[in-house]
Amino acid sequence: MRLRPDWRLCLVTDRRLAGGRALEDIVAAAVRGGVTLVQVREKECSTRDFVALARSLKRVLAPAGVPLIINDRADVAMAACADGVHVGQSDMDCRDVRQLLGPHAIVGLSVETAEQALQAVNLPIDYLGVGPIFATPTKPDAAPAWGLGQLAALRRRTQQVLIAIGGIHAGNATQVREAGADGIAVVSALCAAPDPESAARDLLAAASFYRKGL
Repeated sequence: MRLRPDWRLCLVTDRRLAGGRALEDIVAAAVRGGVTLVQVREKECSTRDFVALARSLKRVLAPAGVPLIINDRADVAMAACADGVHVGQSDMDCRDVRQLLGPHAIVGLSVETAEQALQAVNLPIDYLGVGPIFATPTKPDAAPAWGLGQLAALRRRTQQVLIAIGGIHAGNATQVREAGADGIAVVSALCAAPDPESAARDLLAAASFYRKGL
């Protein structure tokens, strides 16, 4: 059975920012603080280690009802019984991901331009990862920043779920939400936070998700 996605706050993992802490501990703390979705992004570990990590995180997330999304790797998602896959423009085609994982999987697609977002209107996806909204050091090869104005313009042109990512923190999350994002995704704001639980609460409050009842 598919978990009902709650798009408000997505943690995208990066073990390089963990400061030697176990990723499972960071994720568990962030979920206690209100994280509603976790995407595991691993570019350097072996496939076997990636599957083992995904399974370990699944055990952390399943009791809380928080979906586990795997970045790029449909094979890892299938092996770990994850809830979905997030792909970029050069990864496996999202239509192939959907065919492999079936109708109940959560499938997300990164878009770096408004044109890519509008071309995705009929694709079998659940949400668009839009970004980077602001310049971000966690992804050196990222496309030019969208800015709040372009995010707001896209919101006016599409009904798709928009999860904003890139340089988002408690100090600018309110503006991102007001520009039309259905949710925000963060990396360093949680992975590098000394207290991920408190940081997650601050992000949700700053984005006004509690107040707006989303």
